[in-house]
Amino acid sequence: MRQPRAVIDLNRYRGHEVEPLLLLVDLQQEFVAEGRLLQIQSVAPALENCRRLLDHARACKWSIAHARWMQRGPYFNEAMPYSGWIDGFEPHGSEMVFNKTGPSCYSAPNFAEMMATGISDNTIIAGLTGAVSCLATVVEGASNNHRYTFVTDASASHACETADEYSAHDQACFIASHHVRTTTTSDIVGCPAPTVHHLPDQRPRP
Repeated sequence: MRQPRAVIDLNRYRGHEVEPLLLLVDLQQEFVAEGRLLQIQSVAPALENCRRLLDHARACKWSIAHARWMQRGPYFNEAMPYSGWIDGFEPHGSEMVFNKTGPSCYSAPNFAEMMATGISDNTIIAGLTGAVSCLATVVEGASNNHRYTFVTDASASHACETADEYSAHDQACFIASHHVRTTTTSDIVGCPAPTVHHLPDQRPRP
């Protein structure tokens, strides 16, 4: 009589990883419009890396979600053009769009519902800003046992009283790393970064 196998053959399951969800956060005109209070001067490299991630995700046919901050008031007002998408980041027809009312993507009820279904097992997050919306989302996600990977060079942050834009973003990435995995764009797409025309470096010189 044939005996039942006591050991599961894990080789059958190798390579069957959960397909990633690419989540792009707040890629809105508010952060790039000249003269706006929320404009990020150092945002160009982060946007280029977001484009690389988006192109890669579309080529690989990953699920893609776009979250945008929409509210009343002077910023992210849906009646103003500054709440619109940054050129080149407009969602395609098959891609998901979530309108949130606060920093965290979980402020959009349908986003929270989606993540609760199990799609949260492999979410790659990038966008603006690292110190606010991305950080708020990964911290809340981690508290719900949702698995995020934060692409640190596909994000940027505002300066604060004690740090310029670069240092403030470094601090945000450090905090995020205590909650979720962090990585770079090249680690995701598997190829070297293209040449990017950076805005003037605001880092203090020795």
